[in-house]
Amino acid sequence: MTRLKQILVAAVCVASASAYNINVQSSGGNLTGKFGHEYGYGFLHEDINNSGDGGIYAELIQNRAFQYSKAFPVSTAHYYPINANLSIQQLEKPLSAALPASMRVAASNTTGKVGFENEGYWGMDVRKQKYTGSFWVKGAYKGHFTASLQSNLTNETFGAVHVKSKAVANEWTEHQFELVPKKDAPNSNNTFAITFNPKGTTAGFLDFNLISLFPPTYKGRKNGLRIDIAEALADMNPHFLRFPGGNMLEGLTNDTHWDWKNSLGPLNERPGFQGVWTYQQTNGLGMMEYLEWAEDMDMQAVIGIWGGLALDGNYTRQEDLQPFIDDALNEIEFVRGPANSTWGARRAALGHPEPFELNYVEISNEDWLAGYPGGWESYKAYRFPMFYDAIMAKYPDIQVIASSASSDPAPEGATTGPNYELGLNFSRTPKAIGDYHPYREPDDLVEEFDRFDNDIGHIVGEVAATHPNGGTRWAGPLQPYPWWIGAVGEAVSLIGYERNSDRIPGTFYAPVLKNENRFQWPITLIQFTADPKMTTKAVTWYCWSLFAHHPISNTLPTSSNSSYGPLYWGAGVDHARNDAMVWKGAVYNTTNSSVVPVSVNFQGVTAGTKAALTLLTNTVADPYAHNDPFTGVNIVNTTKSILTAGLGGVFEFSMPELSVAVLDTDSAGIEEE
Repeated sequence: MTRLKQILVAAVCVASASAYNINVQSSGGNLTGKFGHEYGYGFLHEDINNSGDGGIYAELIQNRAFQYSKAFPVSTAHYYPINANLSIQQLEKPLSAALPASMRVAASNTTGKVGFENEGYWGMDVRKQKYTGSFWVKGAYKGHFTASLQSNLTNETFGAVHVKSKAVANEWTEHQFELVPKKDAPNSNNTFAITFNPKGTTAGFLDFNLISLFPPTYKGRKNGLRIDIAEALADMNPHFLRFPGGNMLEGLTNDTHWDWKNSLGPLNERPGFQGVWTYQQTNGLGMMEYLEWAEDMDMQAVIGIWGGLALDGNYTRQEDLQPFIDDALNEIEFVRGPANSTWGARRAALGHPEPFELNYVEISNEDWLAGYPGGWESYKAYRFPMFYDAIMAKYPDIQVIASSASSDPAPEGATTGPNYELGLNFSRTPKAIGDYHPYREPDDLVEEFDRFDNDIGHIVGEVAATHPNGGTRWAGPLQPYPWWIGAVGEAVSLIGYERNSDRIPGTFYAPVLKNENRFQWPITLIQFTADPKMTTKAVTWYCWSLFAHHPISNTLPTSSNSSYGPLYWGAGVDHARNDAMVWKGAVYNTTNSSVVPVSVNFQGVTAGTKAALTLLTNTVADPYAHNDPFTGVNIVNTTKSILTAGLGGVFEFSMPELSVAVLDTDSAGIEEE
């Protein structure tokens, strides 16, 4: 909810000993463009919680190509017969080497239509819009297929289309169609069906594969993103996309890691991926789709390079590592190489002759965790240095990121661990920066406000408040949703990171998406189901979005009559917005829940200058309150005000307990509302 107040004079707050009087200098501080662009907020995406398949990847058919692996056997799961018997076949002539399994649909009676229906990813959103679909068939058939969207609760069909058969014996043929339902379905408990007349077949059965159905997609991309989820992410004004993980990058074993090459080209050439989060993945959301996603939202891509370590702890020996280094160089060339280079030509053939922008690559993921102790030691001894040297030699302008931090504090009570006290030594790789992953209690995030005041460069590649205060980190379950005190704790840490933006180019929330029907990690920025009305921005989204929408290009020094706590703040100037001056603050754990009076003096600002104050508070006064997709209630209250500087150019306002605020002298946007 948003409330706008036009205030012609400064908000009055009584000066007292407890008031925070903050002076922001007009120069000094640190350029946030040290890494080639302004400091930014973003997120890590990996296919966890069905956030890719069944999530932001808009494909509606689950198990569309009967892909399988050692961990996830092939099956007809999510399909249901219509007067037919369904079975998996491994044909002598498959659709492709990448997709060897297919589904045989054999008539179980001699009258009526036969076929199958697919339940989608726990339902399908059906509306009066154009759906584009396709399926492949092997086996002679004269007649037509019927593709339809229908209720799973009643006999109602919302839309259907006849597709003339091109099917012939001994060959696979693709059938494409468009389907526009005549009405919106009342809910998402719907299925997609394909039927045919068995009398038109020569054998009484047909073989099907790669059955696909897409709604309209974000930016109209073929094989693209689900609009409501993509728009919710774009609304945050993100600056970074880190992909493909996370644990997804590592794979369950060394021979089943995520291979970028398998995600290129037509869908019938993508074998799928043995996912690490309890389900097989399609490779539909592949390298090109990730890069286009970053391009469409104007984000910097941070690409994870597989570094020779799997989640089972096995790692690649030094003498066997070079082919993977060569593969990493090929991957970089695919992304940013010219169209006349070997891999740049492959990208151009896929429709993008111009190179993508790529300034960051990260080598592996959390080697100090899954790889401890042998894999961790190998990462420090040779794996990271070998990748680093090769990339620096060919692409000296790329910022190489290590998969660990210079140190990582131990959980309360722990005395030893892989990276708790002694992290990676960067003296061998001086141009590299680290990656810090603080999944913390809110109190811990606040305590780490000054974590990077005296450290080398890092990205904060994964961060979230995950456990309630009280020593529960990894000793108890994660919270079911991001909750308000956790969001404010994150806001404090974000201010701390941004005030060190000369060494931290960006901060990434992780993981970003959660399908309410199957998830392994509940704390995410956005929750969703098949029904777009359930798509929910978590409370923490509002804090990240507020900070992301008020960028700064240069931090500015501040001084105050009070030390940090319970008010934490940072300030800067944005040269791209006519040198707008920005102050960001968060109040965490005041005495007796008291209100904090604040005065901010931007040096050089004169009396009468206007600034926009945006204040985030909790409408229900419960620190554990959260936004619940099942109720639709948003507990975040957003108040926007126009303040006018008083004598000495001072802006005065107050902040209640557990609140987050931004004061920005670029007030034109609010004044126009």
